[in-house]
Amino acid sequence: MLHPPELSRNAKFQTRFDHSEPVPNGATLNKTPFKSEQDRDAKLTELRNLKMAKSSHRYVRGSTQKFYKCLENTTSDTVPTGPPIWICGDCHVGNLGPIANAQGHVEIQIRDFDQTVIGNPAHDLLRLALSLASAARGSDLPGVATFTIIESILQGYELAFAPDFDVEADIETPPQILAALRASIKANWSSLAKEKIADKKPTLPMGEKFWPLHKSERADIKTAAQSSAVHNLVTMLKSRPDEGEVKLLDAAYWIKGCSSLGNLRYAAVLSVAGKKKKSNDFCLLDFKQASAPLAPRAKDSVMPKTDVDRVIEGAKHLSPYLGKRMVKAKISNTLMFVRELLPQDLKLDIEQLNAREAAKVAAYLAAVVGKAHSRQLNPMQRKEWLAELKKQSGSNVEAPTWLWRTIVELLGVHEQAYLDHCRRHALLHHKTDVAVAERENQSSE
Repeated sequence: MLHPPELSRNAKFQTRFDHSEPVPNGATLNKTPFKSEQDRDAKLTELRNLKMAKSSHRYVRGSTQKFYKCLENTTSDTVPTGPPIWICGDCHVGNLGPIANAQGHVEIQIRDFDQTVIGNPAHDLLRLALSLASAARGSDLPGVATFTIIESILQGYELAFAPDFDVEADIETPPQILAALRASIKANWSSLAKEKIADKKPTLPMGEKFWPLHKSERADIKTAAQSSAVHNLVTMLKSRPDEGEVKLLDAAYWIKGCSSLGNLRYAAVLSVAGKKKKSNDFCLLDFKQASAPLAPRAKDSVMPKTDVDRVIEGAKHLSPYLGKRMVKAKISNTLMFVRELLPQDLKLDIEQLNAREAAKVAAYLAAVVGKAHSRQLNPMQRKEWLAELKKQSGSNVEAPTWLWRTIVELLGVHEQAYLDHCRRHALLHHKTDVAVAERENQSSE
């Protein structure tokens, strides 16, 4: 566990975005650029396809449905079935990173729970391994490096179930991850504003990342900001008084993520009265729709009735730092989960690693996932799950592990699916470009 120094909660906000940035469809800053929800959904689908076409690694990260469909059809029948526990369900490398709790302590934990269910923990391990293997292939690392990464993942994960492993103790952190943790600890409100917010008022800059809201959406977000649940959420930090007045300053539709594009998502900037007279603090809230999971749940498992409660419950079990910083709200007649984005909540960027670094990072991240799983089990359950994992693990090249055999098959299927996605996307945009050119020619005549 790392403890950052006391952060300045009233740091000045700096401008990164320019208000001259184009708004979709030429809309003004105070009007929604879309005539209907269907128009906005269509644009979000287009953006999602664009993101997934940029690389096979991005495609793997954005295609949770394809992953589970492929897993059903895989010829490998050696995937072990673990004890039914809360799993992330979409445990790719982009969904792990530094997370801070309300006291400012920072750890690397799982940070996304759209797909969380009570299910087979092997699915998290496979999802992580597939994303790291695709990243390695995309970085032109040799096949031997990919093999080493997969084996390191299994070793790191199994470490968390050893008899002498303390689930509350920190896992030894490799230098590459330690650098990310240090950057997280140094982050403050000024750096958060520099990346996300337009000015020190502050406001959200309309453009590529933020779109104007419909009136009903803004009204619902204002109501949510005044609720006791959100008030308790934003005054949770030790630097803010419990009785501090909370006001909504700005809100926008947020274009964020990949696989979640198409689900409702909003950003809101709030002010919180500080401990000193006339001192205000600012915070950035993330409102995200909770939809039905694609990850298969364990048979006879009992989960919360609503998807928003499922997400929050899964987060509490897997990443306590984040799970305790989530509440629910209703926007546009849709239940959403809400969390405050702290400066320390960062994504890991491991795109550029050599073979040796990649293996160490892979083992570490697998141990983080293992720790999230292990803390839900008693000693006997850990022993049984570890025995099941080792039962199907080979010890040499002639008898590779179950993880390697399954990942090789999944990599092949996803690579083909990625190329098909690119072909369809290219054809669609080619037709669109032709249609636009024809309209421009007609208007000029």
